[in-house]
Amino acid sequence: MTRDVESDADDADDGNLTHVDESGDVQMVDVGAKPDTERRAVARGTIHLTPSTVAAIRDDGIDKGDVLATARVGAVQAVKHTWETIPMCHGIPITNVDTDFDVREDRVVLTVAVETTGKTGCEMEALEGVTTGLNVVWDMVKAAEKDADGQYPDTRIGDVHVVSKEKRRIDGA
Repeated sequence: MTRDVESDADDADDGNLTHVDESGDVQMVDVGAKPDTERRAVARGTIHLTPSTVAAIRDDGIDKGDVLATARVGAVQAVKHTWETIPMCHGIPITNVDTDFDVREDRVVLTVAVETTGKTGCEMEALEGVTTGLNVVWDMVKAAEKDADGQYPDTRIGDVHVVSKEKRRIDGA
């Protein structure tokens, strides 16, 4: 079904900005002439929490409900709606979304893998899934994370990054 795995580096291989025209105006990149390819992107990020909050997540002790199940739904919804929140981002057919939560002593690490078959990559979708999923975690646990002054001194989201991206040419392409 597939041939070689390629980097997406050829998407902008001339080093020019692809979302700006000759006069400096922003534009959506025309991907119409590009062949359809199978694409996959994986992104990851972390939310740091107090150990007691992490324990409550593990024990299903957060009053708002199942934190990770809700965050998973939020991540998938964000992936599917990325084109609505990032200017110049193409709406793409999402063929699969995988979410993986690694619950540690003082943090939750979320990894989101997105797959599509189309003319452009899906790393923005993976990043949107991670950031929204982690924001949902924060929203679900904010009552447990607030200090006496209503602040969040131990809560932070960070290390959001693309772990990998790849594309495979479809036979006949």
